[in-house]
Amino acid sequence: MKRVILFRNGTEVDGKVLLVTHSLEELLSSASTKFGIVAKRLFTAQGGEIDDLKLIRDDDILYVAESESFIPVGSTIRSFPCMNSQSASLVTPNDSSTPLCSKLNTEWVTLNVGGKYFTTSRSTLMTKEPMSMLARMFAEGDNGFIMTPSNVDRNGAYLIDRSPTYFEPILNYLRNGQLIFDNNVNPEGILEEARFFGIESLVPQLESLIQSSQRSRDNVPLTRRDVVNALILTPYTAELRFQGVNLAGSDLSRLDLRNINFKYACLHGCRMVGANLSWCCLERADLSHAQLEGAQLLGVKMLCANLEGANLRGCNFEDPAGSRANMEGVNLKGANLEGSNMAGVNLRVATLKNANLQNCDLRAAVLAGADLENCDLSGSDLHEANLRGANLKDAAFELMLTPLHMSQTIR
Repeated sequence: MKRVILFRNGTEVDGKVLLVTHSLEELLSSASTKFGIVAKRLFTAQGGEIDDLKLIRDDDILYVAESESFIPVGSTIRSFPCMNSQSASLVTPNDSSTPLCSKLNTEWVTLNVGGKYFTTSRSTLMTKEPMSMLARMFAEGDNGFIMTPSNVDRNGAYLIDRSPTYFEPILNYLRNGQLIFDNNVNPEGILEEARFFGIESLVPQLESLIQSSQRSRDNVPLTRRDVVNALILTPYTAELRFQGVNLAGSDLSRLDLRNINFKYACLHGCRMVGANLSWCCLERADLSHAQLEGAQLLGVKMLCANLEGANLRGCNFEDPAGSRANMEGVNLKGANLEGSNMAGVNLRVATLKNANLQNCDLRAAVLAGADLENCDLSGSDLHEANLRGANLKDAAFELMLTPLHMSQTIR
């Protein structure tokens, strides 16, 4: 179903809005009733005759005639022989050398932009941005057009060598004052066209939109592919830094990430099962709810890192060469460290409230001042561990491999 605005041939008054539902004959019949004529021919505003319903678009302005040729709005011309049978041009009685097509309604223009046709009105091109290139191309002064239009193609459309993809949003903006474009259209391309055509009111809108889009992209976490690409491109002898980078939710499982600087990085919910993070700097990094099961963490620096709710089951922190993991002040509240080898780890003033440390190897570990409230240390090896000043309220020590001596607690 299409809506059209119908006028009698040669006039632009006393029109009628009709809904076309089935056929061209139906439309002509309605026009005959409205205008009191026997309507037989249908024309566009440019004078093209329509003989197929498919050629009609929604909201088209059409003109009906009994049998005469198309008459421009305001003209008294009825019908004249064609000068040339191929061009089918009509002539006026006063000037046999002037084609009637030059006398047609000049309100409508057709632009050929990069091979795609756009039909619009001169008022659309001139009203909103009167100083733009498009407005000056079709604005008339005392001596004709203010700015000479471009060449025309064989169909009479003005040729403009620009991208139709980026021109369409600009034309729609001139039509309705709103910037609307599809998601697959790059706003930077529209910005370049707006600058080229001089659509000044559109430039700040697009610049703001592009800046917002760039900020959104900057906040998007890096993916596994991004990290792998960085690993491939960085020489083994060079330091790789992800300091302060957002890697939240990324899957970095089983990657060799040794010696990388992750200081202040966001690794929230990151999956690093079986990854090698030995000698990494994870100082003040956010590893909350990260999956680190079976990871290698030899000599890791985790000063004040956040590992709340993280899964570190079966992790290995012990370096045979003697370097110790520094996890001083780390937040391991509710973390699962069951079965981990944490011999010699520095957990001074760390928070391990409600953490699961069952069957952990904590030989010579420093737990001085640590919060072990409600912590499950069942089956753990705390031989020579330093627990001075630790909060052991409601901590579970069942089935410990070595007795918890007073010397360990007060040393």
